[in-house]
Amino acid sequence: MSAKPQPFTLHVAEADIEDLKARLARTRLPDQAPNSRWEYGADLTYIRELIDYWCTTFDWRAQEAKLNGFPQFKVPLAGIDIHYLHVAGKGPDPKPLLLMHGWPGSVFEFIEMIPQLADPASFGGKAEDAFTVIVPSLPGYGLSFQRNQKRFTIPDIADCFAELMTSVLGFERFGAQGGDWGAFTCSALGVRHPGKLAGIHLNMLSTNPFTSMPSASDTPEERRYFEEIKRWSKEETGYIQIQGTRPQTLAYALTDSPVGLAAWIAEKFHIWTDHSGDFETVVARDHLLANISLYWFTGAIGSSF
Repeated sequence: MSAKPQPFTLHVAEADIEDLKARLARTRLPDQAPNSRWEYGADLTYIRELIDYWCTTFDWRAQEAKLNGFPQFKVPLAGIDIHYLHVAGKGPDPKPLLLMHGWPGSVFEFIEMIPQLADPASFGGKAEDAFTVIVPSLPGYGLSFQRNQKRFTIPDIADCFAELMTSVLGFERFGAQGGDWGAFTCSALGVRHPGKLAGIHLNMLSTNPFTSMPSASDTPEERRYFEEIKRWSKEETGYIQIQGTRPQTLAYALTDSPVGLAAWIAEKFHIWTDHSGDFETVVARDHLLANISLYWFTGAIGSSF
């Protein structure tokens, strides 16, 4: 018999919010190499501005209220409590859709998208295109994390979410979408549970471009591609090495320092978004800080590694 989901409302204690602000106010910043910005990591000028905004202007309660505007639940699965949003579609036959975030993301990624998927008619679409939207926090992330709980592999997460969608929520078949770590999970769902999947959608392919080798017959476009891969491998994969080999050591710093956490995550948003110099033109500052704050208040950054 499947466990019964329990309604959930997020409420961070006021003392924890005040503690965060006190830590931000006591920040000791490093220096930065002259005439550099983001070349060696998170830019000092940007991080200083972000800290000030986080400490004096950012409204966590407003972001909390946005999340609490959706029905949320927790249910015991695979030995932990899985958190998820469950928003019923408004249409004649809403199709179930599982949305999965990645690293360093969270369920906050989908706040703007959920109403459009669940109620497309209210946004100029067709009611027959409505989805019933399920958005879980990945095990070990955000609200699906408690201290000292077990860690999950990609197959573990895929099996857990297949059980959530079928045994717990009663959907015989469902669609799934994922980005980053969620894309790996989405691919694993398609491989391990094909009979339960109506289809999958990925916005990151889980392939390894570093295994490809250039050859004399490459086109100019292919040569540029290999040069880009070579540069990316040298400059942009250090975080993978440390998170994949010494996650515990890194976790001490980012669990104790909100500024360290913010710099680690903000730099990835800067690198991984398509912009012309200011990534906040595509990722709003409040959205970025809601995501970072959730990692901070839950203490899940080490587990997410």
